[in-house]
Amino acid sequence: MSSFDMTYYMVLTTTILFNYVYTETVQSCDSLIYCQGKLLETVQSARIFSDSKSFVDMGQRQCPEETLKNFKKFMAHHDDTPTSEDVAKFVKDNFIEGKELVDWIPPDFVKNPSFLENIEDLKVRAFAQSLVSIWPDLARKVDESVNKNQDKHSLIYLPNGFMIPGGRFKEIYYWDTYWIIKGLLLSEMNETVKGILDNFLSLVNRYGFVPNGSRVYYLNRSQPPLLSLMVSLYIDATEDIDWLRKNIHTLEKELVWFLKHRTIIVNNHRMARYACQSGTPRPESYYEDILTCQSIKNHQKEQCYKNIKSAAESGWDFSSRWFFNGYNHSHSELSDTDTFRIIPVDLNSFLCKAFKEISRFFSLLKNKNKSQEWSDKADKLQMGIQKLLYSEEDGVWYDYDIKSGKHRKMFYPSNLTPLWTGDFNKTSETGKKVVQYLKENQIDDFKGGIPTSLTQTGEQWDLPNAWPPLQEIVILGLKNIEDPTASDMAKDLAARFVGSCMLGYEKSKVVYEKYDSTTPGTTGGGGEYNPQTGFGWTNGVLLSLIDTFYKLLKT
Repeated sequence: MSSFDMTYYMVLTTTILFNYVYTETVQSCDSLIYCQGKLLETVQSARIFSDSKSFVDMGQRQCPEETLKNFKKFMAHHDDTPTSEDVAKFVKDNFIEGKELVDWIPPDFVKNPSFLENIEDLKVRAFAQSLVSIWPDLARKVDESVNKNQDKHSLIYLPNGFMIPGGRFKEIYYWDTYWIIKGLLLSEMNETVKGILDNFLSLVNRYGFVPNGSRVYYLNRSQPPLLSLMVSLYIDATEDIDWLRKNIHTLEKELVWFLKHRTIIVNNHRMARYACQSGTPRPESYYEDILTCQSIKNHQKEQCYKNIKSAAESGWDFSSRWFFNGYNHSHSELSDTDTFRIIPVDLNSFLCKAFKEISRFFSLLKNKNKSQEWSDKADKLQMGIQKLLYSEEDGVWYDYDIKSGKHRKMFYPSNLTPLWTGDFNKTSETGKKVVQYLKENQIDDFKGGIPTSLTQTGEQWDLPNAWPPLQEIVILGLKNIEDPTASDMAKDLAARFVGSCMLGYEKSKVVYEKYDSTTPGTTGGGGEYNPQTGFGWTNGVLLSLIDTFYKLLKT
């Protein structure tokens, strides 16, 4: 059995009796400190940190065996009922923070990359230059001590420097990095990008897939599969065919993992869904998940945790997009999440594009058979996307509800993902329908960006938040149609979001993780943590939009 199989499929065979049914579930990982067990439960339940992620990101002062031995003594001394103050002292005595990452200056950092010269609006050019200057602030490298003592850390060792998103996120994240790479390539930081890609490939070689982030507690789930699309950006920028030849089979390995573990047959089409198999609370949100699923009936609690983790795997954690009134609640809330039930537009579009890219890669390497194999997979998935997800009436694609056999006809920017990935026919009729759809949903009324939904739930992937990657997906998707009406709307939406971010930067001198679509220049909110600054994917999206639109505009 491979190391990946050991980690991913390690099953806790607990004999928990639920209505005379014995169950077993996959744990977040095999660590009895960071992923499962009494120590994790005790610390996270004590609420000694305002953010549950704080504890599981700490390193241990000694080896895990010693930490667990100390915990056993600690619990015996306190008759298994320690106070929060007692737990805080135990954590202070046995854990340490801030020793895992070191600041790193990318050797290829350029203060004034050449693309800036093409931006005719001087105010926008100055803003773009400010965004470029943020890269060194986000650059990190894993300290070598983590490599020597991996079992004392939740952070997974990576050989090369990388960009963190910012704020509370002190590790590399999967889908964030697509837009980070886009910005880095515009900033002429090709070697940094190559190192980041090598980091991801090392994760695939170790675990069989790219985890949500580079922490052991993420080893139960991935994120939107954009690695092959990242590689496409790098190859187009560098033509580094020798590097591609060396790594093509690792890229293929990741896509095979998604096909094996994240697809099901729906109406004779093999379609992808987010489907984490770990039915326990997220270690980084342990207390929150316990509260979310506490009212769920015993035999459904494990599925509640799986659905929560699967929604986190989507990157949209959390959103009305995954809500159903499936647990006899009188109103929708996080415990109504049923991610397994949904065939998502964006996931299938990302995979289809990845299949096309790896087919292209094999063609560049003169491997016709492999190229054809992945091209065939792309064609089949594209047919499924059109047959199962496309609405002729509305001219967009909708998530599909497996249980009801119907589209989920709510507005989400993800409904336009096939435009971004190119899985559609470029006709004027397509453009007119999409623009009409956006206007009917009054998206052009939002001055601060495209809202994530039109439902205000208090979750961060809902109204009023405008998330940077979704801005690019919609805006560049409209541009891809090559229809004048769609192009005009793309320019307008780009100007609104860039303008909102510029206004925010003028006020606070920071870049936010997300913005408020109703109030230009202000940060978004809601969800499980406070608004974060930095911010990797916002930098990348803004540089992408500025390079695409503003070099064509005059002051």
